Amino acid sequence: MEKQILSLKGRVCLVTGAGQGIGRQVALHFASSGADAVVVNDFHQDRADDVAEEIKAMGGQAMAISADVTDRASVNEMVSKASRELGTIGVLVNNAGNMGAKPDEVEMAPFWTASTDTWDAFLAVNLYGVLNCTSAVIPGMIEDKSGRLVTIVSDAGRVGESGLEIYSAAKAGAAGFMRGVARSMGRHGITANSVAIATTRTPGVADVTEDAERAKRMLSQYTIRRFGEPEDVANMALFLASDAASWITGQTYPVNGGFSFNL
Repeated sequence: MEKQILSLKGRVCLVTGAGQGIGRQVALHFASSGADAVVVNDFHQDRADDVAEEIKAMGGQAMAISADVTDRASVNEMVSKASRELGTIGVLVNNAGNMGAKPDEVEMAPFWTASTDTWDAFLAVNLYGVLNCTSAVIPGMIEDKSGRLVTIVSDAGRVGESGLEIYSAAKAGAAGFMRGVARSMGRHGITANSVAIATTRTPGVADVTEDAERAKRMLSQYTIRRFGEPEDVANMALFLASDAASWITGQTYPVNGGFSFNL
């Protein structure tokens, strides 16, 4: 019989920031690829509930949990609850990012004039959120001698982004953390990789992607003349979470329409 190498059968998957956009699509991809269960995390409980219901309507198993990834105690509680009720987390996708749960409250100013509270808003969710969630699932993965860690970063972390210097630093830090984890966890059968994305059609960037003139100017920088779709990123996340990527670790894969190239 042909082996389905993209199947996630036997694995419980946790996706952070999964109430909309890329996280939602990753959760749906995982459910449709046979995951035993998908833990749908979001800061907003109603969003998490909606996606969990979508998965259940597909015939999958899902648990919606509201937790702030920047709060280590809250993350530990989420992972403990999910593990008790569903089984050990075998796949973690660190997707929660951008400016956190309350972007309207983040001051947008040159980094040298912005307050440290503004810096912390970027660092907390994009870097410390990754550290918190990864540290919470690692013990179970070590015990199982198996695990997949996937962190969604950004091309800003690879090539830099004017006006988003702190965000760029946080995403670069998250990717570097994944490489360190890959080094230390490989002997336990755990892989750790990152996916670096460019502009992708999500609610958070609708003001850009739906502005025809602005979109035209931006797309002139892309080899493939379209913005990304959540499915583009979810496809790579599924690959890295599956047996197809069992000998891949410590890497950062650009999914960016050719916005930048990688060797």
